[in-house]
Amino acid sequence: MRKKRLDELITELRGNEHIINWHEVEPQEARTRPVPDTVDPRIKAALVKRGIERLYTHQYTAYETVSKGEHIVAVTPTASGKTLCYNLPVLQAIAEDDGSRALYLFPTKALAQDQKSELNEMIGEMGIDIKSFTYDGDTAPAIRQLVRNAGHIVITNPDMLHAAILPHHTKWVSLFSNLKYIVIDELHTYRGVFGSHVANVIRRLKRICQFYGSKPVFICTSATIANPRELAEQLTGNPMRLIDDNGAPRGRKHFVFYNPPIVNKPLNIRKSATAEVNRLAKQFLANRIQTIVFARSRVRVEIILSHLQELVKNEIGTKSIRGYRGGYLPQQRREIERGLRNGDILGVVSTNALELGVDIGQLQVCIMTGYPGSVASTWQQAGRAGRRHGEALVLMVASNTPIDQYIVHNPEYFFDRSPESARINPENLIILVDHLRCAAYELPFKRGEEFGPLEIEDLLQYLVEERVLHHAGGTFYWASQSFPANEVSLRSAAQENVVIVDQSDVANVKIIGEMDRFSAMTLLHDEAIYLHEGVQFQVEKLDWDHKKAYVREVDVEYYTDANLAVKLKVLDIDRTESRRTASIHFGEVVVNAMPTIFKKIKLSSFENIGYGPISLPEQELHTSATWIELQEPDPTIGTKTLEQLLLGISNVLRHIVPVHVMCDRSDIHVVSQIRAEHTQLPTIFIYDHYPGGIGLAEDVYKRMDEIKAAARNLIRKCICEDGCPSCIGTEIEGLSAKQKSMELLGQL
Repeated sequence: MRKKRLDELITELRGNEHIINWHEVEPQEARTRPVPDTVDPRIKAALVKRGIERLYTHQYTAYETVSKGEHIVAVTPTASGKTLCYNLPVLQAIAEDDGSRALYLFPTKALAQDQKSELNEMIGEMGIDIKSFTYDGDTAPAIRQLVRNAGHIVITNPDMLHAAILPHHTKWVSLFSNLKYIVIDELHTYRGVFGSHVANVIRRLKRICQFYGSKPVFICTSATIANPRELAEQLTGNPMRLIDDNGAPRGRKHFVFYNPPIVNKPLNIRKSATAEVNRLAKQFLANRIQTIVFARSRVRVEIILSHLQELVKNEIGTKSIRGYRGGYLPQQRREIERGLRNGDILGVVSTNALELGVDIGQLQVCIMTGYPGSVASTWQQAGRAGRRHGEALVLMVASNTPIDQYIVHNPEYFFDRSPESARINPENLIILVDHLRCAAYELPFKRGEEFGPLEIEDLLQYLVEERVLHHAGGTFYWASQSFPANEVSLRSAAQENVVIVDQSDVANVKIIGEMDRFSAMTLLHDEAIYLHEGVQFQVEKLDWDHKKAYVREVDVEYYTDANLAVKLKVLDIDRTESRRTASIHFGEVVVNAMPTIFKKIKLSSFENIGYGPISLPEQELHTSATWIELQEPDPTIGTKTLEQLLLGISNVLRHIVPVHVMCDRSDIHVVSQIRAEHTQLPTIFIYDHYPGGIGLAEDVYKRMDEIKAAARNLIRKCICEDGCPSCIGTEIEGLSAKQKSMELLGQL
């Protein structure tokens, strides 16, 4: 049977009744400038060998600006050649002076490995002895000394810089005393908790550079966000020049919103987005069109992967489609990346781990399982299709969630809206104190010394009282036996990960992955089904105290999903705004969370087929929150009905808030209480899911009117009659629930 081409499948798809919006991004011709005369002839020759005879306008501007010693942030779309914005000035500096050094920071090991391959190819073509190395957890001990002493370009990630390079800076004298450039790629990923940590790691890095007498120039690159210059300046502490004159060409891109058919009209329940993604992806894969499918969670990746492997096993074989997510071991990820580049792998199902610029070759189709959560992330994922300027198709398949339905029915919200701002809070006290401990271990603090823009003497005195530092002669010295960087995780609220041990084969017990402790509560509890590379494992025992989950391979027709019970108590109110019938507050709260039960959900129909208890200790979280109190509830609405209405509004806010403050849904939580403990009033809490808060709830407080308007708009535009899973969750008997919810939001 003849395989269909992509253009034929696109023509067929246009007639599909479930397509809500078809948006075409027009092709664009390249805008170029000649390679500057100052560039070394050997570099020019290498560029020509790679088919680069002229530079795109943004590459040219970046080179000229960096050459003048200015810090830059280059912001252009995926696959627009941002890599040359930093490789060209760095290679030129080393060609001019063999003593020059550069440090490249990438948010993931996969991206670092990928960039090293591309860089080494170019160095090989230049014929100059420039040594570039990756330095991460996979670097062999024998090579580490070579990297420290002879590496012109050291490629690493923030975690490695934080835990392995900065604390041992005396072994890196050659790097730090000659450091000319620091490259920070994928800048937009440094937001929220991770970004707040990394800003403090950069402060520590600059402090060590100053100690060794170097003053490096920062070169940052980013996908499109609303505030790239502000974020780059917050992260590095330096003034930045913004470069956004994108000169790269692009092919025609079809951006399609697909809404699954309704299977239950009274409740407005649609067919599962996962099932529709499987069906759509099968059409492209069966015609041997390389396709990437994005899913929002690790569990969803594995569910889609196992279904797709079954659907296409006769056409292309199960080995032609793979999964890709955090938790896979490095050699698995490298193998998958190679397979995508050389065409051995036709399809990949991924979390946002492949949203970044790892080179995975020419994918023609990108399918998203639901809205990725932000405008910036959506464009990043869409950019994985058509990277080599050919025609490409991007399909976003909406789920039943409120925000997905809102976006597909209001496409102008997405296409006409500028991307969100990325927010960090480096001054979060818990994060800041952690990094002051790390910085003091690296170099003593002098009295009056600042850390970034902050005066820190009070915090240093606190650490003296805690017997972590010793103060003598106007200097604060490290005085503890511990190694502080080991105790600080840059990426998760939990400081330690749970290791997953596969004991299916008693003769070959092996570690197959790891997971942070907060996630492990709901994904690795006893009897949980853990999916890895499409294979199901059952958790036989979660050893909470020793941070190990013991799993065994099984073959069952279900997966598991856990419930959390949350209690919340106000500790302190920082700000208050009174309205006519409500008041809005911002302050400190303590949250107690405990997993209670897990559900067994059938793989084929997604129905509940069983339950089980979870016995794990309660976790306590001190954080910041914004909350809305209803001062005068409508006396005609009973307590039970009001509780249901608050639950419905919370359901909408849970989806709306992350879009407006640019964070993952797991970063911020929404809880309603019919009687809050401190006032006994009906209250909705929106809190940062991180100790001490990272500024998200504070942003919600500032933008409450905008968020409430978006929530009312979502409820009003939902096509259900009176409440469904796509808006307030459910109908409320004997009440016009949608109307009442909008009225209640108006009062809040």
